[in-house]
Amino acid sequence: MKPETHHRVPVDTTGQPIISIKDLSVHFAMRGSSISRLFGRSSGSVKAVDGINLDLAPGEVVGLVGESGSGKSTLGRAVLGMAPVTGGTIEYRGREISALGEKQMRPLRKKLQMIFQDPHASLNPSMTVGESISDALRIHGLHPDDRPAAVAAALERVGLAPASRFSPKYPTELSGGQKQRAVIARAICLGPELLVADEPISMLDMSVRAKILGLLDELRTDLGLTFIYITHDLASARFFCDRVAIMYLGRIVEIGPTEEIFSNPRHPYTKALLAAVPDPDPSREIPKELPRGEVPDAAKPPAGCPFHPRCPAAFDKCGWEARDLRVVLEQRWTSVDLDTYEAESKKFGDLTNAETTDDKAVVKPGTGTAEQLLADLAQIKRDNPAEPFFSGVRSMAVEGGGVKLEFKPSVQPELLPIVAVNGEPESAVSVACHLYH
Repeated sequence: MKPETHHRVPVDTTGQPIISIKDLSVHFAMRGSSISRLFGRSSGSVKAVDGINLDLAPGEVVGLVGESGSGKSTLGRAVLGMAPVTGGTIEYRGREISALGEKQMRPLRKKLQMIFQDPHASLNPSMTVGESISDALRIHGLHPDDRPAAVAAALERVGLAPASRFSPKYPTELSGGQKQRAVIARAICLGPELLVADEPISMLDMSVRAKILGLLDELRTDLGLTFIYITHDLASARFFCDRVAIMYLGRIVEIGPTEEIFSNPRHPYTKALLAAVPDPDPSREIPKELPRGEVPDAAKPPAGCPFHPRCPAAFDKCGWEARDLRVVLEQRWTSVDLDTYEAESKKFGDLTNAETTDDKAVVKPGTGTAEQLLADLAQIKRDNPAEPFFSGVRSMAVEGGGVKLEFKPSVQPELLPIVAVNGEPESAVSVACHLYH
């Protein structure tokens, strides 16, 4: 499987999109203590999808790429009415479907189908492969007079031939790749226009992944299918997708033609994803600047740009706040001696308890005085003047038994095209990053 030799099918993006997503949000309420649950009180929400705008042209393959928890699967499920929409709209061929109930969505499910990640859980173990496909046809009232022929045609279309051999088999009698082919057959037998493929090859053996991806590509060409391809596998996205949308904490941070995203990534997160791809030659030692820290809690996303706490290129307006100091300190403590670590960690105490407002925070000392804490902060800044956290700090002063940090205003970056000096779009790539806007 060589991405550079893959022939892409031309896609007409000038007409009406088959799917149009506008300002889509999917938030899941969190429940706190047993008392809170008893009275139905929410203790916040997880913003799984937060303000997504995306159009899909008929016959196009758009890949959603990102780490676990980025909102890829939730976005795909929302398009199919399988996740509750909190805000925004989803339109299918100009008709809004995001507010439809299950009864109203059912007729549309023939045209909007999903391929799930786990083929082992996608098939009913008590039904044969033929019965599973026939049951899907029965539910939607298709081919009432010739269902066995329709089942056989679907099986042979996905490479399970002869159909008479595979139709009477139970899922336990099939390999992982054969099960996924059966799942794909069940989806295409309904005559869909859109397939949401949620990590369709991630649970398969390496020996069959390329074959399943090749099958999906053939179906896309022969049947004119549109795909939302959800994956964390950058190689498969490069092979299969016309466009790639990079997602982070429920937002698209970069989107554009596949080859341009891979050859000239703009967003620091996209660059980090590509840098993390293992080199096939273990003898080559290539330095990699990977993001510091961990993926933030989606229930309490960072202010401003969601990637800024981990970004090596962040600067003053990216959204700095008190909890970012913890990341700075943890990185510092990996490079100092044990005595320095123990002394400083005791002085700073628990930073999660810092009194924080929109642009201010008061950090209380764990041990010692506020004056000593301020002196330590000043020393840390002198030791690493390039640390981006301090670019967002307007002032540091002793106040109220702690150190008050005043932050510069944060701005959440919008997903916008990159504009050249003459005001024209520089390329077909859009990016949500203050480095470009």
